[in-house]
Amino acid sequence: MDTEAQHTERDRSSASETERSGAEEGSRSVRVSRWLSWRRTGLLGGVCAVFLLLLSHFVVQPFLIPSTSMEPALEVGDRVLVNKLAYRFGSEPRRGDVVVFDGTGSFVREGVRENPVSALTREAFASVGLAEPSETDFVKRVVGVGGDRVVCCDKRGRLEVNGVPVDERYLYAGDAPSQVRFDIVVPQGTLWVMGDHRSKSRDSRDHLGEPGGGMVPLDNVIGRADWIGWPAGRWSVLRPTGAFDRVAAPDGAHG
Repeated sequence: MDTEAQHTERDRSSASETERSGAEEGSRSVRVSRWLSWRRTGLLGGVCAVFLLLLSHFVVQPFLIPSTSMEPALEVGDRVLVNKLAYRFGSEPRRGDVVVFDGTGSFVREGVRENPVSALTREAFASVGLAEPSETDFVKRVVGVGGDRVVCCDKRGRLEVNGVPVDERYLYAGDAPSQVRFDIVVPQGTLWVMGDHRSKSRDSRDHLGEPGGGMVPLDNVIGRADWIGWPAGRWSVLRPTGAFDRVAAPDGAHG
């Protein structure tokens, strides 16, 4: 009997079993490693998503510009970054600020409701600037604050705020300050807002005869548009305008 041959066969069999066992163990290790990798990736993605949602809810929210009403400062497709802390600690919007606000009750009648599922989906995408904002959200420039008297127009066709003519150099080229004549006093706690592309903007002027008279309550202001974050070629800061520097607050107060 060839014992050497038997030992050789057993050795080969043992080696083969060891190789198979090692291969199976290696395969299990690879599967476990991949599973852990996907789990870590999913967890990291979830944390990032929660962080972005919290950031956009409390600090800075991207806002997709859906119309031409704020040209030339803001163009269709721009993503502006809305500073939600601008008015959080006692500060209030100033004349010339570009603000984003909820127009419910002033620009949009009360009771308008969106499908809850589509609203949740749209809000999630809009919070990171990937979808158009809610139909109740608007972006306009503050022209009058509480107590201001805003008049259109003087003999040279300029708006007057508290008797001071305003040179609105930010207006869309060729646009008049307004084709609609008005003489209003802004109630305390509200704003009178207008778009920079006056001939293409539905703003406070269009709601004069409605409840609220086109005035936007301060509580409805979401924040101030401070930066253009996208597209890359449009990166810039929305700088304050000096158009209202000579305008004094009513009764001689500073504002």
